[in-house]
Amino acid sequence: MRLVFVDLDGTLIDRPSVEARFLRHLFLGGWLGPRQWLAALAFFIVHAGRFGRHTARKNKAYLSGMEVDTIAGLAAQFVRHEVLPVLRPFLLRRLDEHRQAGDRIVLLTGAPDFIAEPLGRAIGAWAVVATRPAMTRARFDSRAPLLHPFDVAKLGCARELCAEIGARLDECTAYADAAPDLHLLRDVGRPIAVTPDPALERVAREHGWEIILPEDLAPVWGETGRVSVPD
Repeated sequence: MRLVFVDLDGTLIDRPSVEARFLRHLFLGGWLGPRQWLAALAFFIVHAGRFGRHTARKNKAYLSGMEVDTIAGLAAQFVRHEVLPVLRPFLLRRLDEHRQAGDRIVLLTGAPDFIAEPLGRAIGAWAVVATRPAMTRARFDSRAPLLHPFDVAKLGCARELCAEIGARLDECTAYADAAPDLHLLRDVGRPIAVTPDPALERVAREHGWEIILPEDLAPVWGETGRVSVPD
């Protein structure tokens, strides 16, 4: 069984990240109040020493006190209306080619699971591995995420999934855009750098990896990234 690990932010979708877009969506919709902002600020104060420059990525405290089901519903609508229309058509075609070849698509991302899961269903992903925010009694709390597939942890998630299903990581493919993804890209059989940052591009060129540049992603006339999903 061959798996195709595909990143989300900077790969399937251009930046800013889907989480940043969703945060703005919540703010404009009036969903974020003093409790959420104070919890997010407190997270920075408490955890800056532990997480350093990655503290912002780990900070899901802006969800504190909000019902899990409510956020899931908001995220599903957000994905349908604001994410699916701007997915990169070139990457969607690539994923279709992989599926036709019998590969299984795994959306492996540091984005929150309440965003990644409806997106994964829409693009036909076989599995979704994403950040799991902490929660207590069906409400999110201000603790660090229970799972955060970022940097070397993303490689750990890929290895764990391969071990579960009996797949070989060195026979898998991975699409990613940034230097923190190098742990994963170095271990798969077919690493593909998508609009890579300078550090990733340098390594990709040194090793002769496939590089997908912005000009490669230019849509065919009349083409959009829209994905058809059932109501």
